[in-house]
Amino acid sequence: MPLLARSVQTPLHIEVRRGAVADLGKILVDGRISSGGEVAVVVGPGLGEQVVDLLRPSLKSAEIFVTGGGTLDAALELSNELRSGHYDAVVGIGGGKTVDTAKYAASRWGLPMVSVATSLANDGIASPVASLVNDGIKGSYGVHIPFGVIVDLDFVENGPDLVNRAGIGDVISNISALADWELAREVRGEPVDGLAASLARMGAEAVLTMPGDMTDDAFVTVLAEALISSGLAMAVCGSSRPSSGGCHEIMHAIDSLFPETASHGELAGLGALFCTFLRGDERRFAQMADCLARHQLPRTPSDVGLNADQFVRAVEFAPRTRPDRYTILEHLAMSPEEIHRKLAQYDDAVAAR
Repeated sequence: MPLLARSVQTPLHIEVRRGAVADLGKILVDGRISSGGEVAVVVGPGLGEQVVDLLRPSLKSAEIFVTGGGTLDAALELSNELRSGHYDAVVGIGGGKTVDTAKYAASRWGLPMVSVATSLANDGIASPVASLVNDGIKGSYGVHIPFGVIVDLDFVENGPDLVNRAGIGDVISNISALADWELAREVRGEPVDGLAASLARMGAEAVLTMPGDMTDDAFVTVLAEALISSGLAMAVCGSSRPSSGGCHEIMHAIDSLFPETASHGELAGLGALFCTFLRGDERRFAQMADCLARHQLPRTPSDVGLNADQFVRAVEFAPRTRPDRYTILEHLAMSPEEIHRKLAQYDDAVAAR
C-alpha cells in the first residue's frame, strides 16, 4: 500500500531565548540560511543603533535598512532598495509592522526571510501573511513563510508592556476562530484541516490557563511559541481560517470604521469573547473572560473607548470584511436591534465575572 503524505512549509529554524539578536550571525549559519552574513537587515526607527551595535560583531557584512513600516508603500520602497543588492536573506527585526514590511519585500524577489520578533503583539511573526495598510485600509497579503523565526526575550522584556500583552488576546482568539470553523463544517460542509486546527488550538489552550504573566520567562516563552504555532497553522491550512473567525471580522470592522481604537491583539481578544458569548458557550466564555481580566486586556467595548452604538455598527459591518467566511456572525445574521440586545446581555455577563 502506498504511503500518502503531504509537504508542509515550516521555518528551517525556530528559537525563543534571551540574547538571540546578538547571536544572529551564528543562528543564520546553523540554520544554513547564510554562511557569510551577506544579509539585508531591516529595522524600525525605534530600534536603530541599538540593534546595529549588537549585530556588527557577528554580521560584519550585513547591510542595514531602516523602515517606517506598516504600509504597502513602505514595503514596495524597501523592495526597490533590495533589488540593487545581492543578499542571502532578508532579516526583519522589530515589531509586527517592521516584520511584515520585510516579509513582503523579501517575497517580491524570492529572497529567504528571517523574522526576529522583539515584541509579541500578534501571530504574524511566523505566518505566511503580511498585514499592510494601503490607502488607509489594512489588507492581508500572501507571502512566503519565514525561513527562520527568532524571538529575543531581552527585547520583549524591554518593550511596551501593553503591546506584548496584546498577543495574549490574539492567541486565545484561536479558540473562537476554531469554533467558527466547526460551525462552517456543520452548516456548509466546509472541510476542516485537522493538523492546522491542532496547531492553532494547542497554543491557545496553553496560554488560556497558564499561570504567570509577562514578567515570567516561562509564560513569555509559551506565548511566543503559541504565536509561532498559530502562524504555522495558517501555513498548513493555506489561509488564516484556523486563527481568524468572527473575532477578526469584528477587529477588522473596528479598524475600518474607527481607526486607531486599539491594537490587533486587543480587538481580537474582545471580538473572541463576544463571539463566544453569542455561541452560548458558558465554559469557554468564563475561561476567556478570566484570562483577559488576568492580563488586563479589554473585555467590553467601553474598555477600548467605543460606545454601544459604535460597537453595534462594527458587528453589523463585520461580515463584509471577510465575505467568503462563515462564522457565528453570519449564522445569526442579527439586526442592529438584536445586536444591541445581545450586547447589553454580554456587558452584564462580563460584569458578573
